[in-house]
Amino acid sequence: MAQSKRKKKKSVSLSVGRGEKRSIKQGGGLTAKGRAKYNKATGSNLKAPVTGKVKPGSKAAARRKSFCARSRSWTGPRGKAARRRWKC
Repeated sequence: MAQSKRKKKKSVSLSVGRGEKRSIKQGGGLTAKGRAKYNKATGSNLKAPVTGKVKPGSKAAARRKSFCARSRSWTGPRGKAARRRWKC
């Protein structure tokens, strides 16, 4: 049997208590420490959320628009908090 050459994604355990995730009250999402841990474990390149004012048409505005479109169906408390933080 031929084995698949796909890389298996590593599951990363992140917690609020260790300071890797924000609580729902703080707006959900990962902290800088959590993003660093996730990026190191998976080889990914997560960036911080776009939370401030942005110029229309800028890269930050495009990231926000893309995130808001992708996360439209997030109806749980953590998803709603993250969308609030991104100002969706």
